Amino acid sequence: MTERVAERFRWAVETLDPAPSDRLLEVGCGQGVAVSLICRMLSAGTIVAIDRSKSMIDRAARRNREHVREGNATFKAVALEDADFGNERFDKVFAINVRLFRAEAAREAEVLLHLLTPKGALYLFQQHPSTSRTRAVTDELKTALERNGFIVRKVMSAGAGASTMTCIVAGPHR
Repeated sequence: MTERVAERFRWAVETLDPAPSDRLLEVGCGQGVAVSLICRMLSAGTIVAIDRSKSMIDRAARRNREHVREGNATFKAVALEDADFGNERFDKVFAINVRLFRAEAAREAEVLLHLLTPKGALYLFQQHPSTSRTRAVTDELKTALERNGFIVRKVMSAGAGASTMTCIVAGPHR
């Protein structure tokens, strides 16, 4: 039986368009649905997924145990602002429906800027119950990104009405 995957995850992975050798970081991975989709596209690449919730990380690791065993996926129970990845850098960092750049904007930006490769990109995906709320959150995120060392490269949308999804793509201002 094929698992039913929400449209937001399929669109996010399509938008990310991971190369087989990409190094990715997912912030707020929940149950690891996006990781499952991405790992199918990786050969030499890897994905690290973090979430504040240990129970979500446990579920995500169980869902992706084959990818963990193969060395393509790693899971960590940690908040972004507390994460320590040493010298590891990522080509793409993404979050789907995660409240970034609100309470800890400066600290989160500092961590993300440190984690991205010089040509790396941050992808912030969001979906809200109303188009007006999606628009307001998109504007807030763009402003927060630009205030904290990022250049907004692109804003994309898919769907319509209550199912509108938005992605902000940003890169380091270097």
